[in-house]
Amino acid sequence: MTYLDTHVAAWLYGGHLSDLSKSAMREISNESLLISPMVLLELQLLFEIGRAKDPASKVAEQLERDLGVAVCDHPFPLVAASAMEVKWTRDPFDRLIVAHAAANDAPLLTKDEKIRRHYKRAVW
Repeated sequence: MTYLDTHVAAWLYGGHLSDLSKSAMREISNESLLISPMVLLELQLLFEIGRAKDPASKVAEQLERDLGVAVCDHPFPLVAASAMEVKWTRDPFDRLIVAHAAANDAPLLTKDEKIRRHYKRAVW
């Protein structure tokens, strides 16, 4: 299983496959894909401020239908406990998205350089 960062989910939804690296494309085609509920919240906030054209629910529905992307249901108290160890960022979305992947000892597909420097299971 591999988690998707918010921008990766948005690019997949928008059909922007050229924005993905070759290793990211391999990961997408070879793994079961998950998103943290925090990805949905971030996508919804982007929609609300006009930086995304569709609400998170529509994005999630299409990603599930087209790619089998599921929203992870790992218990939030365990994710929050993992997030307490993510001290290298003050971005609450990044902190919880990384913590969600870490709580499951899973890769996180992200282009974000800061995440890739600090989360050993980050893939790009």
